[in-house]
Amino acid sequence: MTTVSNAAVKSESTRITRIQNHFGFSNIPHIRYYYAFLCFVYIMTVLGNGFLLSVIWLVKTLHTPKYMIVFNMALTDLCGSTALIPKLLDTFLFDRRYIIYEACLSYMFFVIFFASVQSWTLVTMAYDRLIAICFPLRYHSIVTEQSITTILLFLWIFLVSVIATMVGLINRLSFCRSLVVKGFFCDHGPVYRLACNDTTLNYNMASALVAILIIIPLIFIIATYVCIFIALSRTTSREERLRALKTCTSHLILVVMFFLPIGITNIAARASYIDPNARMINSALTHTIPALLDPIVYALKTEEVMNAVKKLCKRTYLNLVLCFLKASKCLRN
Repeated sequence: MTTVSNAAVKSESTRITRIQNHFGFSNIPHIRYYYAFLCFVYIMTVLGNGFLLSVIWLVKTLHTPKYMIVFNMALTDLCGSTALIPKLLDTFLFDRRYIIYEACLSYMFFVIFFASVQSWTLVTMAYDRLIAICFPLRYHSIVTEQSITTILLFLWIFLVSVIATMVGLINRLSFCRSLVVKGFFCDHGPVYRLACNDTTLNYNMASALVAILIIIPLIFIIATYVCIFIALSRTTSREERLRALKTCTSHLILVVMFFLPIGITNIAARASYIDPNARMINSALTHTIPALLDPIVYALKTEEVMNAVKKLCKRTYLNLVLCFLKASKCLRN
């Protein structure tokens, strides 16, 4: 719960200069352990995704369209966690309850934007698996570096435009009462609902965002796997089916980790009352845990990445041995 009180108010003639963030974790014993856990999650997220990015960047065998998508996912996981967790910890641990109005809107933009990119990157991965399984002979002519670059670039530009428009529409609103944002960050819904004037356009944009972030990507992914299962049902060999499904397991795990917590949280919030503390803790974990687990899934479940890691370790070890031998030779001379 973000409380905005005793702040400058944005009305027809005045402008909010700062917003007080009073997150609604109340009467929870040992809550600092939760903040420490979030700090641990962020550190491991940075290390895990940084490691995956480095492996893909350094190992040339992973310079393929498929791993361009994985690279994009790791990058957005890293950026999304960086946009959310440090500010969250700053507010919680150091009791910095005020945020500049423009900073609040920036906070809103980056958190929602990177979550949207994560969602559509999963759709792009599903597209890659669809072509690989349903059109294997044409895979390398359809899924090229140029085509994947175009798709990812389009997604970034499109989502920047949509999220920027949605956040920009907040500026047309007038706030004439105490600003209490019921959320764990400057979320769009809790902020626009504080306005005193007509928020129909903001409501419509919020509904469009739910469709863009959750509903449409899920429809695309489900339709993709329906096509994949139909194609596999026509395959006579059981071994071929299992081999093809094995290439999809990492992606399916990522889909479940991303969409299931969001879906459960939204359904539970609409179906029954949830304690604000439980709702905000669950929402924070929904935004942070998938980014922590994504590189683990790809490191452990993908044979190509494991082989690349072994190759990279072997290369590093050989380089260290060569450096040691050269140093020993220089010392002897």
